[in-house]
Amino acid sequence: MLAVWVEQLLGFASGALGAIRDNEHYPSFMAWARDEGRALVGDDLALAQALAPELWSQTPLERAGYVCEPLARPGRNEPCWCDSGRKTKHCCGAVTIPGPIPSHLMWMLSLREWKGASLKAALASGQAPAQALLEAGLIAAESGQRGRAQQILEALFEGADWAQMPEQAEPAFELLVDLYQERGFYRKRTALLDEVLDRGPLFLRGVALERLCLMHLDNDDLASAREAFVRAQQALPDSPTLAYIEAMLLLHEGNVEEAGERARFWFRRLARQGDLDPEQLQFLADLAENPGATLAEQMVNSEEDLADPLAALQALLEALPTAPLLRFVTADDGSREYHRSAREDTLFAAWQKHFQVLVDEDAALGFEDDPWPHAGDWLAELCAHPEWLDSPQVVQALTLALTSRFGSLPWMAPSLFEPLAQRLERWLTQLDGEGDGAFVWDAADNAVLLRTGLALVVGMERGAREHSRELAERLLALDAQDSLGLRELVLDQLLREGSDRRALEVSYQSADTPLLGVMMGRALALYRLERLDEASEALREAQAINGHVLEMLCNERARAVSLPASGLPAPGSRAEAWQYRTLMRDQWANTRGALAWLCNPEAPRD
Repeated sequence: MLAVWVEQLLGFASGALGAIRDNEHYPSFMAWARDEGRALVGDDLALAQALAPELWSQTPLERAGYVCEPLARPGRNEPCWCDSGRKTKHCCGAVTIPGPIPSHLMWMLSLREWKGASLKAALASGQAPAQALLEAGLIAAESGQRGRAQQILEALFEGADWAQMPEQAEPAFELLVDLYQERGFYRKRTALLDEVLDRGPLFLRGVALERLCLMHLDNDDLASAREAFVRAQQALPDSPTLAYIEAMLLLHEGNVEEAGERARFWFRRLARQGDLDPEQLQFLADLAENPGATLAEQMVNSEEDLADPLAALQALLEALPTAPLLRFVTADDGSREYHRSAREDTLFAAWQKHFQVLVDEDAALGFEDDPWPHAGDWLAELCAHPEWLDSPQVVQALTLALTSRFGSLPWMAPSLFEPLAQRLERWLTQLDGEGDGAFVWDAADNAVLLRTGLALVVGMERGAREHSRELAERLLALDAQDSLGLRELVLDQLLREGSDRRALEVSYQSADTPLLGVMMGRALALYRLERLDEASEALREAQAINGHVLEMLCNERARAVSLPASGLPAPGSRAEAWQYRTLMRDQWANTRGALAWLCNPEAPRD
């Protein structure tokens, strides 16, 4: 019965709103209720007359500056407010309204209807109830009106009375953060998070800290992510989301065993409290058993239309047969070349009919367009034709696509990237048997294999670091010119593993102009090896490359610098220094005395 009443009320209220907007005066509205409105409530005149004054009293009027003109509720023996001329007890007072009437209903419907200047003025009036803004914003987002949803939800949080903020505002807050992210309003996103962290209610502060932690993870800023997680833990110590976030954080940090231990801790703690629903409890149990696999499954299932095709791809890669041999040729100068075969071209042509997007030949990683909007098609076709993966060009395109979408997620490496890496390594092993000549980027079809290798190194960097580093070193040995820019990555990974002597060797292997990351890595390796004079010289060379890097590393609260859309900051820029800080400050901080020495290299070491 309640569902029937809600539908009936919404129908009458929508009609009432249209009548009020036609003529914002009460007598005209009551005439509509008697003549036309009664049809919207089963031709019940008494109910129509009883509803009309209730809805009028909560309707914002444009002519009044978006203020409502509520009617004084009459006493039982006073004239009824529906203007029937009868006493209330014999008129609307005798009508039983079938269910509740939300006090914000007409504001919510008005926000759904107003457009342009009217909507802007209504929001600016500050009269809209928080619940009306909340519901209207969520409805706009669900209907695909992202700009309208952002505009309405901004009014909910701008100048909010935080003490009166309903707890239902949590999904609206998360939605607005997502809208800022999707639409590129990064400054607004940061300002909203700062406002909530400074002044918001506890339940929103915890959510804001959780989102901040995830944002830092997306940006590879693990130190800031860890700080945000600790603050979130203090604000909401019993939030089940913290178990999920800590598992992600530890996996990003490469602490796989600790991720399992902490997941088991969270499961025991939250299970004892007994206030989780069965689905949440099962997720925590799965997380405790295998954090990486559970997060990978959740990631795949969250992809909506792509969940089944991605699961099928994982199954395909797990059972992939050994790759066939390729055709390698030794050139007159002794260099080695890969040449595509006719069969490989045929397989690639069949794949390309569905994939459609071309690899950007002028970039190390990337496409000329986005392949993911039609991924359901090419994923399904690939799973139906696994022999397409005998073509290195197909492996290249698939790897690039997967890296672009899942390369930042450590838990996706085992099921998506490592099987493809094994396929490439089969071909590289074959190449090793063809001699020791150079294998340069721009010869024959070599770039296909080298680009695939780079994409796999990036895709495995967080979730299979040792495998990623081994493949990167193998590619470096093939391409001494380092066309892929792998030297910095290998150096960073060796430093993380504590392989300082090997890291130092790698830093000296390039004869080209040294890069910031290479020189800073050399300085750190030398410091760890207690070769301080050489470390100081390397540090001076790094400062000559980028004069901002020491300031960025030494400032505990350094201000973030936005990276360009390409992700490649200009050499010598603050963005380049910020990128290095994000990637490697934790290694300096975790090396005893290194940060203090870095900020004052002339001071004696402890």
